[in-house]
Amino acid sequence: MKILSTPSALRAALEAHRGGSVGFVPTMGALHAGHRALIERARRENDTVVVSAFVNPTQFLPGEDLDAYPRRREADEKICELCGVDFLFRPDAADLYGRDEARVAAPDVRGYILEGTSRPGHFDGVLTVVNKLLHIVAPTRAYFGKKDAQQLMLIETMVRNLFMDVDIVPCETVRDDDGLALSSRNVYLSPEAREEALKIPRSLKRASKLVMQGITETDRIEVEMAAVLEPLDVEYIAIVDRSFVPLKQVKIGETIILVEAVVGTTRLLDNLWM
Repeated sequence: MKILSTPSALRAALEAHRGGSVGFVPTMGALHAGHRALIERARRENDTVVVSAFVNPTQFLPGEDLDAYPRRREADEKICELCGVDFLFRPDAADLYGRDEARVAAPDVRGYILEGTSRPGHFDGVLTVVNKLLHIVAPTRAYFGKKDAQQLMLIETMVRNLFMDVDIVPCETVRDDDGLALSSRNVYLSPEAREEALKIPRSLKRASKLVMQGITETDRIEVEMAAVLEPLDVEYIAIVDRSFVPLKQVKIGETIILVEAVVGTTRLLDNLWM
């Protein structure tokens, strides 16, 4: 495995490497089993695998956890090696960003609902860095987790709107044994906070049970989920279609049920695709 830090070095290495399909897994490092699942799928489906590990400053708002975000360089390298990654791309911010440069803006509506409401401009930063990375790597396929469903939808929208030649591959959420969706930010949780955080997947299980019982009215489901989540600081509960249009009735095969809550000082996302 080669570790590279500049776009020009990565491009040169890819050009010198054997041909065939390229699978790309963009991450912010602090890799966990969820990332491993993405990398392992990319390894199965492609001739060459590239992983990026970059804590992108433009997607953090003032006062957020940019400086405290988990960083585990040696562990990330070991995981990538064990997963058969060909190239680990680890740039500095100065390698990707200049002064007074063009940026990608999130859609005016779907980029400023749900997570975008409490973090205005966050998705501008996400789309800008993903756009840069996709142009640098020029992958055949890029792999993203379904846990960040709004981010995934916006990336798919950007790729479609900008006529980018890459397949975006959504991958299932990986959970810990207790049901909590894996996230690099889970390390912030104390044992007591983690127990509280389990109310998030429990609320989604409650929603699933209601639907299986034939209750599909979204207002009713949201009320039941809110009761499970008490007394957490809930940012939102939303039931939408794949384009993030709110639904009045759950439609099997077309629905995403989303929740974001703050546990202690840690913001956690989860969802259920139905």
